[in-house]
Amino acid sequence: MNWEQLLSLKRFGDTHKRLRKEQDETRLGFEVDYDRIIFSSAFRSLQDKTQVIPLSKTDFVHTRLTHSLEVSVVGRSLGRLAGKKLLEKHPHLQEIHGYRFNDFGAIVAAAALAHDIGNPPFGHSGEKAIGEYFATGEGKKYKEQLTAKEWQDIVDFEGNANGFKLLTETRKGVEGGLRLSYATLGAFMKYPKESLPKKPTKHIVDKKFGFFQSEKENFKEVAEELGLLQTREGKNISFSRHPLTYLVEAADDICYTIIDFEDGINLGLISEDYALEYLIKLVKDSINTKKYNSLKYKEDRLSYLRALAINTLIQDAIDIFISNEAAILDGSFEVSLMDKSKYQAQIKDIISLSVAKIYQSQEVIEKEIAGYKIISDILDVYITALVRAKDGNTSNYDRLMLRTLPKFYRRVDISLYQIILNSCCYVASLSDSAAVHIHNKIMGKQL
Repeated sequence: MNWEQLLSLKRFGDTHKRLRKEQDETRLGFEVDYDRIIFSSAFRSLQDKTQVIPLSKTDFVHTRLTHSLEVSVVGRSLGRLAGKKLLEKHPHLQEIHGYRFNDFGAIVAAAALAHDIGNPPFGHSGEKAIGEYFATGEGKKYKEQLTAKEWQDIVDFEGNANGFKLLTETRKGVEGGLRLSYATLGAFMKYPKESLPKKPTKHIVDKKFGFFQSEKENFKEVAEELGLLQTREGKNISFSRHPLTYLVEAADDICYTIIDFEDGINLGLISEDYALEYLIKLVKDSINTKKYNSLKYKEDRLSYLRALAINTLIQDAIDIFISNEAAILDGSFEVSLMDKSKYQAQIKDIISLSVAKIYQSQEVIEKEIAGYKIISDILDVYITALVRAKDGNTSNYDRLMLRTLPKFYRRVDISLYQIILNSCCYVASLSDSAAVHIHNKIMGKQL
């Protein structure tokens, strides 16, 4: 892979090449990507989607929105630092093509901003709840009517693939979705493969999948324009990652490792004593002990340690990225950047404590259980109504329910796979509160 192609400013529908040196410096194409994402309705819904603690009423607990903004900030720093070093190694990118180090930061920041845009309500259990409706619930009856890959798309419903669909899906009068630059879409594509074969290798790109069958052609177009290396051909396609995806992933890894830990302490699920014990190993070379001891309030002490810890991991991630640039460009770098971190043991300790004290806390478990029931019931009502509408035998209740769907999701002049996938994507688009509200209506608990 080469950086000239990887930094493509092309967008869906373009008939000519966009050159970096011809860009308006006051509104750079990569920065337009960021603006389009942040003004999208899909991004706004993240303000009421669970990050860790589902349906929490605690003010300082992170939602998907605040998490995405923080990941984007860290991603921008990672991109700028990497860009500065890459331009030193490859000066022609600046001298001939006009790229600046801020371009790398803008691409990573935009992709990081969108990294959770396709995730369902109720945290990570939301994806599992959608899949299990089909694997073990009423949705099992549709299996024989779908191809193996279509079924895998549904039964392993993936927020990353739904994100790509949201960003690129053509609607009437809106060609190419948000029409982001291909460089930003490439950096967003964490798992550049289809749902089957499932985990064919231990390479990180094969851990999950990144596009549904409905977006396969869009995905191929982006990958080929960027010059991503094709790793499988024929019926099962997959590609190497865009190099900047590793920075997007590192930003996410850094934020959830440190900030979820901070949330757990603020919630009282983890003792503050653990903060110093676990974080000091990350910040011992940069901490100002006098300043730390002068901070009177727990929140201020945690904020100080968090900022230092994030900065430490940013610098470490950049060192790993630059030293492994050749392997990343030829597709042979098989793990995340943080898996190569010299602080890997400390990161593992923090995550292990977060799993035990936060992710498996009683509140999280109880809300995830509720999420399973809510998502299953909503899917069942809408898919049943849509399939009956396609077959021409709706009940009055079905017709009433269909009128509550946004018009885009009411379509039945499409395949069964598309109807089911659209229904899953609609449920995934709901905020936590909206899902609860719709469920209450369905159950007759609210007028």
